[in-house]
Amino acid sequence: MGLLDDLRASRRAAGGRWKTPNPGTDYMVPALLFIPDISGFTRFIEASGSRLAPYLIADLLEILIEANLLDMQVSEIQGDAILFYRLGPPPSIADMVMQCRRIFLDFQNYLRLVERDTDSDLGAALRNNDLTLKIIVHYGRVSIAQIREHTKLMGRDLIVVHRLLKNDVTGSEYALFSEDYLQTQTPADIARSFTWTRLLRGSTVYEHLGRIEYRYAHLTPLRQLLESADAGPSPSGQQSNALQVRRAIRVPASYALRVISNFRLRSRWLQGATGVLYDLTKAGRLGTSYKVNLNRGQIDFQAVQLFEDEEERTEYVEKISLFRVFPNSLLFYFIQPVDARSCLVTLEFRYGHVVGSRVVQFGQLRRMHRFLGASIRQLAALCERMNRKTVDK
Repeated sequence: MGLLDDLRASRRAAGGRWKTPNPGTDYMVPALLFIPDISGFTRFIEASGSRLAPYLIADLLEILIEANLLDMQVSEIQGDAILFYRLGPPPSIADMVMQCRRIFLDFQNYLRLVERDTDSDLGAALRNNDLTLKIIVHYGRVSIAQIREHTKLMGRDLIVVHRLLKNDVTGSEYALFSEDYLQTQTPADIARSFTWTRLLRGSTVYEHLGRIEYRYAHLTPLRQLLESADAGPSPSGQQSNALQVRRAIRVPASYALRVISNFRLRSRWLQGATGVLYDLTKAGRLGTSYKVNLNRGQIDFQAVQLFEDEEERTEYVEKISLFRVFPNSLLFYFIQPVDARSCLVTLEFRYGHVVGSRVVQFGQLRRMHRFLGASIRQLAALCERMNRKTVDK
């Protein structure tokens, strides 16, 4: 079996989606409703002055979708917010808090990566306009209508979860849990899940709905867990949630970078890759996305950063999408000149979490490490072979 075959198998082993419960006589079914909303969205779009701002928002919405730990479905994308739902019994408060933490950390870590580009208008705009997340969690009953290929949710609880976006909570980064959801959990479980922050009480009166009770927790304490904005390669392997391989390559550092960033060549060194699809008119630009046919599946890559420091060390970063066992992962390439004719290349795969049981996670991490090792060996061989042909000419 190839890498993607094993990833699919582990995904199936991790469990399938909830089956649609039988509707009651009122044709309503129980459902978790979950909305992450980007705070500061409108101000950022208007004030950034960058033509790339809308594309960044699209990337951030994709980050939110890939950070889905609870196997929720996407019902709607509404500009700066996504409505997720999951039919059936409510998830535990521990799983719900883990979901909120994961989505916030993935969102903020990606922002910090983009902010590092001090020479770009987009990086400057991010530093001047604080984008963050507020998250709404509600549990209730909805009716479901299938309109062509779209699933439409309806009912009072859908109105409630949208209204809760406008509340009396001070601040812009928090997770809000309706009492309708919290009543499905035990007080002891709730208390155990919020040892890292305070869970506060609140309520808001809404027209036609009356007073809605909720509790909320500020997410700001999680910022202490964000990856350092200046994080570079970690020769000791101490970077958390990362796999790393490295190899000396007998070509100049600039030549290695050209090979690595050349999408057309990716299938010639990435282990198991059989083809690459990309827009020829956009090749070589940061922000460009491309698809790699890997074994019998496909994974999306996007070039997001390129740095060179005063010591001529180069860092090239790609975001990886549609990699279900490693959602919201990043591939870092660190290129360190050794002399005029050789360099040290490090591949570092960073991931937020691994989908599946502990046994599945351990197996997938080992397989990914072997995948990276085979890829960097083939990269070295390709670079040296191509460079010799260039020199011989």
